[in-house]
Amino acid sequence: MAKSDSATIRAAGVVVFDPTSTPGSSQRRFLTVHRPHRADWSLPKGKVDPGEITPCTAVRECDEETGFRVRLQSRLPTARYQASGESKEVDYWIGAVRDDEGFAPDDEVDEIRWVPVEEAGEFLTYSDDAELVRLASAAPDTTPLILLRHGKAMRRADFEGKDDSERPLSGRGRGEAKRLVDVLDAFGIERVHSSPFRRCTATVGKFAKSINTDIVQDGAFSEAGHSEDPRRSAERAVELLLQPEPTVLCTHRPVLPTVLSAVAEELGLPPAAIQEDPHWDARLPPGGMIIIHREWSQDGPRAFSVEQHTLPR
Repeated sequence: MAKSDSATIRAAGVVVFDPTSTPGSSQRRFLTVHRPHRADWSLPKGKVDPGEITPCTAVRECDEETGFRVRLQSRLPTARYQASGESKEVDYWIGAVRDDEGFAPDDEVDEIRWVPVEEAGEFLTYSDDAELVRLASAAPDTTPLILLRHGKAMRRADFEGKDDSERPLSGRGRGEAKRLVDVLDAFGIERVHSSPFRRCTATVGKFAKSINTDIVQDGAFSEAGHSEDPRRSAERAVELLLQPEPTVLCTHRPVLPTVLSAVAEELGLPPAAIQEDPHWDARLPPGGMIIIHREWSQDGPRAFSVEQHTLPR
């Protein structure tokens, strides 16, 4: 996630399409909210809470303002502007409807409305919002592959066990595992893969339990397995890439360069492009992640957009 000036207000939002309308149609409809205190029609969005990362903000704010629970698809451009004399940055995603909890008007949002995409420019108060709708309407459906480094582990020097595979998460790492539940849920993750090392399975364990699924443990993604046969690690990473379900893989920092290189090669991305794009940087901190939004065709997946996130300290 890009860093910004401490005085800048951070926010996040979504462009949500009516699941009953036809993608690509001029009559495809998107969701708008009316804010009585500003007397405007805009997209669902809101400010980041302390300790929150913007994907979670986008999902939470859409739920609070409209009653629709969404899962995030591909990333849209960040909006930057001045509001009431303050700098503001708003991260946006396409949001696919998961559930409708029912709209409840309040002082923040008193009305919501589905509007045809072709009317966005005339209906929305802000031209930047209309441009986001146009871009989102042209984007394909995507599914995420999240490459996650395990949370902060106990220091090797402090671990008294004989087998490093049993080294646990530290207190900070356990906190990161709890926070990852909302992050992974924001992207609608359905399948959980992990190195069998304790610090990895513990990182995704709470999330796996929250969606009532098992962790698929694979020794090819452990530090030991990678050291013995890095080619096998690369092959298994490609196999995960080619499975369309929303998936998270939790592994170790030494394994990530091999995994990323294999995934990028399968996607047809040249090494130079990967090296120049900070979103593909394998040097993730504990709990950091790279999210590859995959577009699908008969020829397989394509990386439609890529983003990287770090959990705030």
